[in-house]
Amino acid sequence: MRSLFPHAVAIVTALTVTGSSLTATAPPAAAAPTPVITAVASGLTIPWDVTWVGSTMLFDERPGRLWSLQPGGTPQRVSLDLPPIFTNSESGMLGMVADPNAASNGLFYTCLSVAKDDGTAKDVEVWKWQLTDATTAVKVKTLITGIPVNKGRHNGCRLRFRSSDRLYIGTGDAAQGTNPQNLKSLGGKVLRVTADGTPPSTNPFYAKGGNARYVWTYGHRNVQGLAHRTDGVDQMWSVEHGPSRDDEINRIIGGTNYGWSPTPGYNESRAMTDTKRYPKAKTARWRSGSPTVAPSGATFLNGSQWGDWNGHLAVGLLKGQGILLFRVTGTETVRRVTEIATTYGRVRAVQQGPDGALYFTTSNGDGLDGVYRLTLT
Repeated sequence: MRSLFPHAVAIVTALTVTGSSLTATAPPAAAAPTPVITAVASGLTIPWDVTWVGSTMLFDERPGRLWSLQPGGTPQRVSLDLPPIFTNSESGMLGMVADPNAASNGLFYTCLSVAKDDGTAKDVEVWKWQLTDATTAVKVKTLITGIPVNKGRHNGCRLRFRSSDRLYIGTGDAAQGTNPQNLKSLGGKVLRVTADGTPPSTNPFYAKGGNARYVWTYGHRNVQGLAHRTDGVDQMWSVEHGPSRDDEINRIIGGTNYGWSPTPGYNESRAMTDTKRYPKAKTARWRSGSPTVAPSGATFLNGSQWGDWNGHLAVGLLKGQGILLFRVTGTETVRRVTEIATTYGRVRAVQQGPDGALYFTTSNGDGLDGVYRLTLT
């Protein structure tokens, strides 16, 4: 398995005196730390996200199942009154995040692709729940409705908090070319709401009314990851799927256009960030080029247990099947550092747990997936 610390090791050469000559002998190099990966849960089908309500881990499956895991226990199915879930293509039970005060209030949030009574797609919605015990969750309210779903392609939908009362929602463009640049559409955006679903009056397009009140940034294709950077700064970052080239990592700044506009129709030969059509569009901090790696969930690693990688951005890879690490310096300079080859297939979510370890989920389908815990020796 590839080392987590592939940097060259500095070796101090010792000099041994033999008679009148000097013989150089090198001490053995110290072993570089390596990843230790243990299975937390297995036999799952596309566990899309993982979060913690206090010490209780929650993870969902895209077909519409939720599980809890308490320290030292085994996974338990959580009963909750879900709407009919639309599971075609990339849709289903998607992003999930606990309230920042979940340890005391038990609240968490899910992003759901909802079906109509006849089984066809309705929309993507964000629901607020309360975990009342290890096997029961009750709905508190519906926060957001009307995020476009189409036939299930490009649904997004990652949820992350930036503060105790600011929830960010990354959405997909639903493979509809006009959505990303249209402020009346919630597709192809990063949305910002309070913990109760109200759009803050400080949102950049609040004065326009309607759906524009919810929009934080626009011009996105399919936001799969959101991560809050806190190492001396307060920033939101996104991870986004490109078409045939140029997956992106972006720093998310309110009111900014990120340049995806595949019109007329849904022309995927367009540039991911089209600065010819939108000269003020913000270019990506990192682009994959070609071929794409299909990045998904993202999180910043925090803590001395990560050594040189403290503060690095970890990004799960679907097509690339591993975890990429990036060094972020200054306000937004991004440099790829290395890849962790997990050997578990497609990686959907990465999230640092309350114990400081990195947890990731896989996305291979058909009961072949799991939740895994990664630490360093």
